Amino acid sequence: MLIRHFQASCLKIIIMPNTPLLSPAKNLKNTPVLLLSAALAFGSPVPQNQHSTMSNGTMSQLTPAPDAWNFAPDEALLGLSALSVRSVLGSIKAGMDPSSDRPVIPLGHGDPSAFPCFRTAPEAVEAVSAALHSGKHNSYPTGVGLEPARRSIARHLSLDLPYELSPDDVYLTSGCSQAIEIVCSVLAGRPGAHNILLPRPGYLFYEARAAFNGMEVRYFDLLPDSDWEADLGAVEALADRNTVAMVLVNPGNPCGNVYSYDHLAKVAETARKLGIFVIADEVYAHLTFGKNRFVPMGVFGSVAPVLTLGSVSKRWVVPGWRLGWIVTNDPNGVFRRTKLVESIKSYLDISCDPATFVQGAIPELLANTKQEFFDKTVEILRQTADICWEKLKGISGITCPSKPEGSMFVMVSASGQVARHHAE
Repeated sequence: MLIRHFQASCLKIIIMPNTPLLSPAKNLKNTPVLLLSAALAFGSPVPQNQHSTMSNGTMSQLTPAPDAWNFAPDEALLGLSALSVRSVLGSIKAGMDPSSDRPVIPLGHGDPSAFPCFRTAPEAVEAVSAALHSGKHNSYPTGVGLEPARRSIARHLSLDLPYELSPDDVYLTSGCSQAIEIVCSVLAGRPGAHNILLPRPGYLFYEARAAFNGMEVRYFDLLPDSDWEADLGAVEALADRNTVAMVLVNPGNPCGNVYSYDHLAKVAETARKLGIFVIADEVYAHLTFGKNRFVPMGVFGSVAPVLTLGSVSKRWVVPGWRLGWIVTNDPNGVFRRTKLVESIKSYLDISCDPATFVQGAIPELLANTKQEFFDKTVEILRQTADICWEKLKGISGITCPSKPEGSMFVMVSASGQVARHHAE
């Protein structure tokens, strides 16, 4: 095989039956054409000093010596899976007695779609079906996402804000998990250069992604006796000139709390004072059933810049659709001046995209889903939270600091024999 330089950016090639030769297409109409973008051109052969794995159609015969491979994993990354919910659940299941007749109810994973009482809205299914049947959403999307989807999300989120978002404030991701990955990656810089403040208890994925990118993690406590509010005094004590952001999950995962307007205002003031921004994980937005209604952190975007992370996974009960977003709540333009927006765009250009047909369904999904669907989901969560709260009271060795008021979780404290048994 003769390997040649790639010298053209685009070239039409005709593939003719029973013809071994590929020729440039010239003035040929109504002929099947294969379009190769930056993939093939006719030029001079590869010089002899350039490496190739093929020579006259024959693979080079190289036999490496035993144990002489030139690659190895980063040892520091091998244990990161232990920080994932899947890994923890896997460890628990591995320790269970498979011969036991006692039924097991899986309570550890935020995937309501696994239960028959939770099904997505018919309008969501119709939107995806229509997007597929339209034939308009089979191509690669742009890195930041399809403009109609971003415009619809901007309009949807602006309903709860004192200002209007634009499509340029919205970046689509493969679920909220990829949104976390992107944010941690663009913030990391060189290993050890920056640190990020995470809540404790918190969502483990932030710690795993920060460690993967060599970013230092510092923890501030959530206060169980104060409805799991952030210890803002600790936040101020932890931050230094290398601190870039703090994470706040609202409604709370794993504590099941919902922050008040007043507390969020204090968080914004603290971030402004420290010169950092807030990463607001709002994947459980509007899934609330207690005394506090959901208030997006973006309401305070004019006080301190906010990156909001969200998705359709939880509210629409479709985590497998993998459609999330990063939104810049930043009326003062801080993210653009510091080029954080450019970094996010650059990362999206080299990463995977949400499925195009799911992006294509977003405008109809957001516009047509009825409030009755959301109300039913929240009512089921409220009832199950009440049952869980009451049943936990009767279990010796387990205490629950506060009744869950949002998301899909409740945080408990195990003491004495229960804690020792779990440790064993």
